[in-house]
Amino acid sequence: MGRLRNQSTGTVLAGQVRFARGLFARYVGLLSRAAVAPDEGLWFEHAHAVHTLGMRAVVDLIFVDAEGRVVRCDAAVRPGRPSVSCAGASGVVEMGGGFLAAAALEVGDLLALEADDV
Repeated sequence: MGRLRNQSTGTVLAGQVRFARGLFARYVGLLSRAAVAPDEGLWFEHAHAVHTLGMRAVVDLIFVDAEGRVVRCDAAVRPGRPSVSCAGASGVVEMGGGFLAAAALEVGDLLALEADDV
């Protein structure tokens, strides 16, 4: 697990975020979860889209470019969407619903995922 930090402001936004690495993690993501806390999430690298088919929880999505700069934010994305995409995105950070309402995140902010064990 790691901390999602807004490098533009220095603020830690969430403390339970990890990279979705490996085929299984990328495919399953948060599908198995009935609820996802706003402080929890997955960062999908090399992705401009995600789906919410089979999900049971509402999620907030943050689309980032190759450097980790916020391109777009989508709040309260409901389960059952075959695709949610953003042209120009190189990654998607999938957070528990309610994250964006508390995060004060803006387009252009630079995000980074820091390991807890550094």
